[in-house]
Amino acid sequence: MACGGGASVRGVGELVGIDAITAAAECIAGFVLRTPTLPSPGLTAHLGVPVTVKLELLQRTGSFKPRGAVAKLLSLSDAERAAGVVAVSGGNHGVALADVAGSMGVAATVVMPESAPSRSIETARAAGAIVRLTPDMTGAFALTEQLVLDGLTLVHPFDDPVVIAGQGTVGAEFAADAPDVTDVLVSVGGGGLISGVAAALRALVPGVRVWGVETEGADAMAAARAAGGPVPVTLSSIVSTLSAPAVSQLTYDHVTALVSDVLVVSDADAVRGVLTLAERAKVWTEPAAGCLVPAAQRVLERVGPDARLGFVLCGGNATPSDVTAWAQRFDLL
Repeated sequence: MACGGGASVRGVGELVGIDAITAAAECIAGFVLRTPTLPSPGLTAHLGVPVTVKLELLQRTGSFKPRGAVAKLLSLSDAERAAGVVAVSGGNHGVALADVAGSMGVAATVVMPESAPSRSIETARAAGAIVRLTPDMTGAFALTEQLVLDGLTLVHPFDDPVVIAGQGTVGAEFAADAPDVTDVLVSVGGGGLISGVAAALRALVPGVRVWGVETEGADAMAAARAAGGPVPVTLSSIVSTLSAPAVSQLTYDHVTALVSDVLVVSDADAVRGVLTLAERAKVWTEPAAGCLVPAAQRVLERVGPDARLGFVLCGGNATPSDVTAWAQRFDLL
């Protein structure tokens, strides 16, 4: 089975559209879960407005990432698959590619920084991928570029319209299940998820506002918005799954056109959000999802008390020891 290639997803100067996202949904349906979208009484009580959560942490491999990975692998030619695929990742994209490629019989190499969660490294290896570690994320991107030059086929975590269309299926499902939301919060790393989700929601839910959320030291999209285009950033956040050294022109264009604002919160507040989600929403997330909670307070200050919030809970790949260590570091226990 083959999904559409980039030419059918996005022309030059165009954004990924709802037709491409709908096509991606049909293509990946047999490979990924249609995750639940549910009201959260606990978060509603905590924030004082109705809150609906999209539980992508229940997705295959524990994050939304398999959607884009499946879409991309199914779009490749036989020769591209036979060459083997490579991805750079702070954790979740690499695990997703390793899992999906393994199930399709495609050889995969995953390049991660040494700061990536040990669980992600072990999981990618267990799925059959070759894992290459570098001192930092900038080095991981550089090594990946070299491996592509050596002949491997790139599955980029965000700078690819096919991947964005796959991630956009999250937004299409959210729109179908909770069409009354007024404001949806989405985590931003390189921007693939928010680009796809915003494209779907803005097409399907009239008047909806989409808000991006980053952490300090992993704020490449906020920096790009301030600079008027993608710029490199110095990475220092604990949140490796959001730590892209720069966004791409493709994702920047989507966010500029479709997203109300990108909010930046501290690592400590992101971890506090993980604890709040566990206590109030009864879900176990990673800080890349926890950062939505403090950002929601700021969104409400701007849009008022009549909002109906949506959270895309992007992943749950944090161990109890991870969360305990972070909470102790920030004196949250």
